[in-house]
Amino acid sequence: MDSKRDYYEVLGVPRDADAATLKKAFRKLAMQYHPDRNPDNPEAEAKFKELSEAYDVLSDEQKRSTYDRHGFDGLRGQGYNPGAQDMGDIFSHFGDIFGDLFGGGGGRRGGRAAARQGQDLELAMRLEFMEAVKGCQKEVEITRNALCGGCNGSGAKPGSKPVSCATCGGVGEVLQQQMFLRIRTVCPACRGQGKTISDPCRDCSGRGRVRASEKLTVTIPGGVDTGNQLRLGGKGDFGDAGAPSGDLYVTIQVKEHELFKREGLNVFCQVPVSYPQACLGAEIKVPTVNGEEALEIPRATPSGKVFTLKGKGIAGVNGRGQGNQLVQVVVEVPKKLTPREEELIRELAELQTGKVGGEKGFWRDFFDRLSS
Repeated sequence: MDSKRDYYEVLGVPRDADAATLKKAFRKLAMQYHPDRNPDNPEAEAKFKELSEAYDVLSDEQKRSTYDRHGFDGLRGQGYNPGAQDMGDIFSHFGDIFGDLFGGGGGRRGGRAAARQGQDLELAMRLEFMEAVKGCQKEVEITRNALCGGCNGSGAKPGSKPVSCATCGGVGEVLQQQMFLRIRTVCPACRGQGKTISDPCRDCSGRGRVRASEKLTVTIPGGVDTGNQLRLGGKGDFGDAGAPSGDLYVTIQVKEHELFKREGLNVFCQVPVSYPQACLGAEIKVPTVNGEEALEIPRATPSGKVFTLKGKGIAGVNGRGQGNQLVQVVVEVPKKLTPREEELIRELAELQTGKVGGEKGFWRDFFDRLSS
């Protein structure tokens, strides 16, 4: 269950609040819990981040609509990661609302907007049952924001370079006078980077990143199951201005098997035995995920009996745990009998009951099944 508070509750507004109401509520609470007004107060900083997260979602029509219909899970399903922003992201994103509430030299910490880490990517991968049990290697192709080879990520045309921003003097911020407050906000000209590009790279149009396809070999460890995720560090989108790349998360989906059914690390299967084998006992061969194993069927084994082969199930990822094989025997009733077989069964019936058939009992059911 998600422990996050409802975003409307965080901002103290009704669910039908308009944009102006949201902005007013956010500004009031953001000023109250602003880190510069509450230095060395982790609780205030956490509250400030929670407010910013709530406003980020509710002030965006698409995110708000998704949240209203599907909650936090809906946002994550569309690739939005609530709470992933750091303080640099928050000040950069909402600088036009609050920035430095006090003006002067004691403003927002960190100067220029922090370079953003690359976005994480997700990929679903379907595996055959035995591929998941034993492990395998899969080749996948992803498309991500990669470093532009033409400008090596600078965004400037080869032979040129970014220059200091004339609007902010290279600091990445500008001061604005709003009512009685001097607000320090992210520079709109350079977007907080302190530099501008006068002659952009033609390959990436000055972004420093291009969309590129890449083939990767993913090593799947044995023992994975549906819902497990593998993380490939640094295989997401490239970060900005030297920031680290995001990660690639591979979500596993395992196909069903025609014989085996998985229950954690245990494997369940059914095997047929004949009526004589069930009555007299026998040694049979049982399929497992690691090949055939011998199973001793004792005398008078009823249909549906489950036997356990210790340690013959699935080995956990990286050797963590070892499952068992659960074998359920099913006594088979032949669909057709030879004359000799029917004669022997009738003799057996007479030995047991004195006559064939009867109103009740196994043999009545048995012959009913044969004739159906």
